[in-house]
Amino acid sequence: MANRALRVCALYPDLMNIYADRGNLLLLERRCAWRGIGFRVVAAGLGDAIDPDAHDLFYIGGAQDRDQALCAQDMVDTKRDALHAAAGAGKVVLAVCGGYQLLGHFYELGDERIPGVGLVDLHTIREDGPRLIGNVAIEVDLGDGPRVLAGFENHGGRTRLGPAATPLGRVLRGHGNTGASGFEGVLAGSVIGTYLHGPLLPKNAWFADWLIATALATDQPLAPLDDALEDAAHADALRVAGV
Repeated sequence: MANRALRVCALYPDLMNIYADRGNLLLLERRCAWRGIGFRVVAAGLGDAIDPDAHDLFYIGGAQDRDQALCAQDMVDTKRDALHAAAGAGKVVLAVCGGYQLLGHFYELGDERIPGVGLVDLHTIREDGPRLIGNVAIEVDLGDGPRVLAGFENHGGRTRLGPAATPLGRVLRGHGNTGASGFEGVLAGSVIGTYLHGPLLPKNAWFADWLIATALATDQPLAPLDDALEDAAHADALRVAGV
């Protein structure tokens, strides 16, 4: 394991990075370093092609609507086929908020329809009504029994999953995909979309470890770490969310 390196491709890190989403990459880097696992991150911006075989994990953060629309068309034009190939090969794709919305078929804002890459069966519509804002907690099962993810959400779009899509988790507190469905995010193999900011991974170190192990495709458990501070942060996030 020490000879392995986690190879990450960060899509549009200069444009899609709100609510401290860059902290997710930093947490992955630290947890790899503490275990002697190498870490390499490559940025892919506007116009940049990506190689689906050159990376283990693809990360897409959130953005304001204007930047999201700019990245959306570029993602369709220059990265869609590679993302489909990566997902088909079992590579991890983690997309947060605006990035999550772009995994689907489209994001509709009034008369404007922003294209998605169609990686998962979902669509998002900005509807009349309040933004869905606040602390959120969801129950997930990634193969080792129920666990809880904590985070913060702030989105005006309502994301509806199609019949071929599975939610990431069940809402315990907060709004989730639509504010009414009772579900949050999407999970399709190793493709994960979620509205949870915070940033997500520092509040849920166990989930960061799941991503690392899945991306490295290893059956060996990751070396344990002293997670007293991480566990305390997770517990505090759940307390704030009211769980």
